[in-house]
Amino acid sequence: MLPKELLTDFLAVSLFILVGIVFAVVPLILSSLIVRKSTGVKREETYESGMATIGSAWMQFTAAYYIYALIFLAFDVDVLYLFPVALAYGKYGFRDFIEVFLFVGILSLAIVYAWRKGVFEWHLNE
Repeated sequence: MLPKELLTDFLAVSLFILVGIVFAVVPLILSSLIVRKSTGVKREETYESGMATIGSAWMQFTAAYYIYALIFLAFDVDVLYLFPVALAYGKYGFRDFIEVFLFVGILSLAIVYAWRKGVFEWHLNE
């Protein structure tokens, strides 16, 4: 027989998993019941906004656009790592400040590198 504490922990984890599944599945079922299904010629177009497209939807972008997007994504994720550090900040005092400063400094080197490579210069082909 399992100890009572282990059973209550198992029940709590099972309840969290069940609630997570319910929160994921119920909106999908509700939206499939409520939403009208659209059909027709406009449905097959590139944009469903009802406006006629201007020109071709196939455009060629420079690689700098994608590199810019990847840099944004990397910094966005890195900023998320700073939130837990900010919550735990102050536990070790000045050492925490130095570590965060080094982390942001290394990230800044990535911006300087991208800037030197010309990633932030836009050349529009019209």
